[in-house]
Amino acid sequence: MLCLLYSCSLHAAEAMKFGVLNQHPVTVAAQIWNPMLLEISQQTGIPLALSMGQSAPETTQRTLAGEYDFAYTNHLFSPERQKIGFQVIARLNRPAIRGQIVVPIDSPLQKLADLNGKKIVFPSKEAFVGYHVPSQALSRAGISVSSAFAGNQEGAMRQLATGIVDAAAVNDRVMHAFAMRTKFRYRVLWRSEPYPDLAVMAHPRVPAGMVARVRDALLSMHQRDSGRRALENANRFLRSTEPLIFVPASNADYAPYSRFWREQAEQP
Repeated sequence: MLCLLYSCSLHAAEAMKFGVLNQHPVTVAAQIWNPMLLEISQQTGIPLALSMGQSAPETTQRTLAGEYDFAYTNHLFSPERQKIGFQVIARLNRPAIRGQIVVPIDSPLQKLADLNGKKIVFPSKEAFVGYHVPSQALSRAGISVSSAFAGNQEGAMRQLATGIVDAAAVNDRVMHAFAMRTKFRYRVLWRSEPYPDLAVMAHPRVPAGMVARVRDALLSMHQRDSGRRALENANRFLRSTEPLIFVPASNADYAPYSRFWREQAEQP
C-alpha cells in the first residue's frame, strides 16, 4: 500500500501532499494518480505525494483541516468551506457530471416514486452529486428511503451490483466507467442538472510561484510523451471518450455549486 500511495522516488516527509477525493478505492486511485503526480514532480522539481483517507468523509476532513497542499475535489464550494481560500487551478477535460439514481437493468423499479421505502446506498454524506443533490430531489418529491453509506462512489456501485440495496445514488461519470469496466448493466431513474467535474485546487498557504509551476505542468502534461503516458494510464480507469488533458479552470467555473448551496440555505 505504501508503494502505491507514495512514489518510491519521493520521500513522503519532504513532499507536498496532494489529496484526492475517494471516488475509487484507494488502490485504484493510486494507480490513476501516482504516475501523473510523478510526472508533475519531475517537471517542476516540487515533490508531490498522493494522500487519502480510507473514505471520502475522512479525506474531506483532512482537506478542511489543512493537511493537503493541493486537492482534487468538489467538496469545497459551500460558503463556509470557501472561506478557507482554496483556489481552483485546473481540471480534467471531462464532461460535466450529474447526480444519478440508478438501479440494475432488471430491477422492477421504474420511476423515482417507486423508491419510497426502498434501500438506497449513497457514497457518503460528503458526496455532492452522490448525496446532497439526489437527497434534495428525493426530499422535494416527498420520497422517504432507507439510507446506506459505502464510503466512496465505487463502493456504492458494488453494493448495487451485488444486490445489497435497491438503488444507488452516484456520479454519472464514475458510474459509466464502473459499468464499462465490470460489464454491469443499469438503468437511470433520475438525473440532476450538470455540474463541473472535480477541480485541482491549491491551498492558500502554497506560494504563488509553486502554484503556477504545478498549474503549468498540469496544463502542458499532454504535450510531453511521458505526460501523455500518465494520462493514458489514468484513462484506463476513468474511461473518457476523448484523450484526457488538464485544462484551465477557476473558482468562477464552479458557480453552479455555490448556487446549489445558496438555494439549500434558502429552503425552509
